[in-house]
Amino acid sequence: MPGTGSQQVDALVACSGGADSLALAAAAAHLARRGDARIGAVVVDHGLHPDSAEVADRAAAQCTALGLAPVTVERVRVQPAGEGVEAAARHARYAALECAAARAGARAVLLAHTLDDQAEQVLLGLLRGSGTRSLAGIPVRRGRYHRPFLHPELGLDRASTERVCAAEGLTWWDDPANHDPAYTRSRLRATVLPLLTRELGPGTSAALARTAAIAARDADHLDAEAAALLDRIAERRPGCCLLPVEDLRAAPPALLPRVLARAAVDVGAEPLTRERIAALEALVAPRSPTGPGGAGPVQLPGGVTARRLRRDVNPAGGGSADVVLELRGPGLPRDRAAVAR
Repeated sequence: MPGTGSQQVDALVACSGGADSLALAAAAAHLARRGDARIGAVVVDHGLHPDSAEVADRAAAQCTALGLAPVTVERVRVQPAGEGVEAAARHARYAALECAAARAGARAVLLAHTLDDQAEQVLLGLLRGSGTRSLAGIPVRRGRYHRPFLHPELGLDRASTERVCAAEGLTWWDDPANHDPAYTRSRLRATVLPLLTRELGPGTSAALARTAAIAARDADHLDAEAAALLDRIAERRPGCCLLPVEDLRAAPPALLPRVLARAAVDVGAEPLTRERIAALEALVAPRSPTGPGGAGPVQLPGGVTARRLRRDVNPAGGGSADVVLELRGPGLPRDRAAVAR
């Protein structure tokens, strides 16, 4: 295995052996040779096809020849458990990247997503009927993960990365899964995007990527507004969040689902689907014989329960009561001062 993983670096290039990640490795090696940063590489072998070990070793050897150090190969086992192979591979890959970054002391992991990847992600979001955050596509940066090719000032497409590899004398690998029609993304890549480009012009992928950048900016603002609103109205206890229904009904429609989703995750829920968020919105809506509304409970992934309650404001004094949406984590007793409404 090339490299020892003992050298401390500023960043690691995640290299699959494809043209995009090898082009990124070449660009990173150029910075390293200039002394701008200490950069290594990590290759994850998912073991999903017979030649995977050979592909990984060849990618690692090319990264070493470029001058990156340390270069390591991480062998992982992909074990789908209630999820598809793609999702299981992604989880295994990021776990391996985290371990490699920790060993190398890397503050950043560089990923080689291109404008074409971003365009595909936007189309996938459109097909799912998702909101602004989904249309924002692949984030340019999330935590320690950076995607230099998605930055507006760079913005490389897949063809450009192949030209970089050819100029550097690098041999890239074309993953057969990228052409497997069983995957929606593969069909978008092989059929839909080429059709759009032929019919609408060569700037289609770039235009979709610009859409993602605009949507990301808008989604960031809406998320910040939702977080601020949640902090203003929420009554928090360990494993429990109470939200005044009157305040939720007054929230702008663009903020309400974000507030509800964030509150649920805060008490232990897993990220919510649009269906589960809609169920929470129905708890907030006024009761109607023909429309949404109800007291619940609504079960959320992660063992969280949501219900609408009438809570006595001053049980000893009697009289007044308010209505709240209660989100409670697993195994926690309900508030005895609250009764289902």
